[in-house]
Formats: sequence, structure tokens, C-alpha cells
Amino acid sequence: MRIAPAAFAASLALGLAAGAAHAADAKPAMEKCYGIARAGQNDCAAGPGTSCAGTQKSDYQGNSWKLVKAGTCTTIKTPKGNGSLTPR
Repeated sequence: MRIAPAAFAASLALGLAAGAAHAADAKPAMEKCYGIARAGQNDCAAGPGTSCAGTQKSDYQGNSWKLVKAGTCTTIKTPKGNGSLTPR
């Protein structure tokens, strides 16, 4: 059985397009970044006195975190210094 060149090209193009669409759906790796959240904008528990997301009392609290794209945490600058991969 022979496949016409146009049919082959069309099936190849569809396969590549499907692969590109699937790659766009992939979520980037994320990591916890401590000390970068503003008051009330943390992603989860920020130590004693807080229960979960949005309960942080002060800006850039060292024991609260936000999820950020992996590899970017320590480059995020705040008035209290850069983000940290561990609680401060």
C-alpha cells in the first residue's frame, strides 16, 4: 500500500501539531519560595496563628511561602532580601 505524498505530509503535520498542543498543556515544575508573599497572599500555612492560604499577617513573612516556577525563587527580590527555599 502506497501513501500519497500529500496524505503523508498531512498526517505528519497533524502529528506534530498534536504533540505541540500536548507540550503546551504541561505544567512547569514548581517549588515553595519562602519570604516573598505579601500579607494575605501566602499559598498555605504560615506558621503559628495561621491556618492556610491567605492568612499571613505581614508582608514577606519568612515562614510563609508561595509556589513559584522552579529555579526562580532565590532570584525574587523583596525589601527584606531574596526569596528562600527554606523557612527563615
